[in-house]
Amino acid sequence: MKNVTIVGATGFGGLGLIEILLRHPGFRIKQLIARKDTGQPVSSVFPHLSGFCDISVDDYKDIDFDTDLVFFSTPDRAGMTLIHDFIDKKIPVIDFSGDFRFNSLEDYKVYAANKGMETDHKAPEALLHAVYGLPEKYREQIRDASIVGNPGCFAINMILALLPAFEKGIITADTIICDGKTGVSGAGKNAGEANLYPQRYENVNTYREGRHQHLVEVENVLNKSGNSDKKILFVPQIVPLNRGILMTIYADIKKGLDTAAVQKLYRDYYTNEPFVLVTDQSPNTAHVRGSNRCEIRTLVDERTGKLVISSVIDNLIKGQSGNAVQNANLMMGFEETCGIDNPAFYP
Repeated sequence: MKNVTIVGATGFGGLGLIEILLRHPGFRIKQLIARKDTGQPVSSVFPHLSGFCDISVDDYKDIDFDTDLVFFSTPDRAGMTLIHDFIDKKIPVIDFSGDFRFNSLEDYKVYAANKGMETDHKAPEALLHAVYGLPEKYREQIRDASIVGNPGCFAINMILALLPAFEKGIITADTIICDGKTGVSGAGKNAGEANLYPQRYENVNTYREGRHQHLVEVENVLNKSGNSDKKILFVPQIVPLNRGILMTIYADIKKGLDTAAVQKLYRDYYTNEPFVLVTDQSPNTAHVRGSNRCEIRTLVDERTGKLVISSVIDNLIKGQSGNAVQNANLMMGFEETCGIDNPAFYP
């Protein structure tokens, strides 16, 4: 049994971790840390946990470093201020923010600028040891990692949808168009006035068009994988949905490829991946709700010759906590699917 600590336990990411870890046979939640709600049981913050997890929420100053693994389910720039406490004690960390998704300071600065944040990094030396937390691509590196940067939810969706096409070199376009629709929970627990129910109800809008912070990690992973220098034009949209992401991608591909050929390429590529399903049906966000699965459909439009890829994930599971536990399983020596091999059904 491995002990784990969750820093940022009372946000959506922390809640997702608690719900998964409660049914995980190899992990024990040792301590919950947060800035708010301290001194009370986490079940008073999330009443549905009552009787299942009544651990008191502690302040960071009271953290117990006698643990096997720490999750930073924290906003940007929090992890980089805390990481030295854990590096010094050789405690592995999985961080949910963008603090450790990059190995270079230059890439981090682009990410931070796109998000409108300060661009300095408080632990630049830690970037050299960070591993990008996408098991479908970096499984072996994650096993030995001391710092894992859990990918962004949009990034996971885009990368998994495009990885086979990049690696097999079938895309001829210099620019690939990605249209992403996300539920409101992607903005986190403190989502701001724009995402209050009266503002969001029956309302759809785009934001950060062409300059979303996840673009840096997406282009990095895909271009390294395909030995290419392609650009992603990404237009994210918020839709009045609780959870889920639908990504629709458009690209020019090599002549002579049809839907059957591309579908076979994708099925062969993902044949041994437990959490990627290549399907003939149009993916729905409801198909993956509560699961760690990414569902992908490829289509070559006969009239235009364009490749269309549709991909869905639950942004709070495969896009966040589920993927983090997948990484934790690899780091701690458990079966990769342990604790996340069945969906938790959410209405």
